[in-house]
Amino acid sequence: MTTADVLLLTATAAHLGFQVTVTALVYPALARVPAQQWEFAHNAHSRAVVPLVAVMYGTLVLTGGWTLLSGPGGWTLVALAAVAATFMVTACAARVHGRLSAGHDREEVRRLLRIDQVRALTAALALVASALAVR
Repeated sequence: MTTADVLLLTATAAHLGFQVTVTALVYPALARVPAQQWEFAHNAHSRAVVPLVAVMYGTLVLTGGWTLLSGPGGWTLVALAAVAATFMVTACAARVHGRLSAGHDREEVRRLLRIDQVRALTAALALVASALAVR
């Protein structure tokens, strides 16, 4: 177990806490916004969440980079792969958010919720693999 592994574990735990909050509370609340209030609600959500996402994902990039430079192996590589998968899924969510910024679309909202569930799964996998790396 290295310091980098412990920091990656801490970052993936914080990320999963953030992600579960988004999946269980934030996105379902956003999905319930009536179409006529969508633009205001979606814009307010975007303004509020972007700084948090920047901190959370920036932390994952820094700890992941340090871990890579430390010569990871085994479960740490699995954790890093799961973090990378989370980033790819987040890119998909960002594209949907972009389309939703143009207006409410029930199918796009459903797509966002499904993508977000996958993102929560990859975040959970990253935490489990990180925990196995430090055991």
